[in-house]
Amino acid sequence: MGGTSGSRRFDRRRIEIGPGESRPHVEAEWRGVLVVLEAGEIELHCHAGGRRRFAAGSVLWFTGLNLRTVHNPGAVPAVILAVSRGGRGPGDRTQDTGS
Repeated sequence: MGGTSGSRRFDRRRIEIGPGESRPHVEAEWRGVLVVLEAGEIELHCHAGGRRRFAAGSVLWFTGLNLRTVHNPGAVPAVILAVSRGGRGPGDRTQDTGS
């Protein structure tokens, strides 16, 4: 597909959640984001009390699910790659956050 432009097509954030730690879910933070679990496991905890576990290699989205927290039930860090549409200019927008 044709040449390149001055803007990036995708932005990405790398988020690490330590073993046994949870990260509060903020709906606005995940709008338009494709979530790839690169390593470890996560459990999605819903406000209604349900939970679902996912392993490395899972591809998800976190919007519209009424989530309360993203929890790491495992013994190793869970590493999430969050990919969204770019357009903010050259360079990586890689950021490590977590507890």
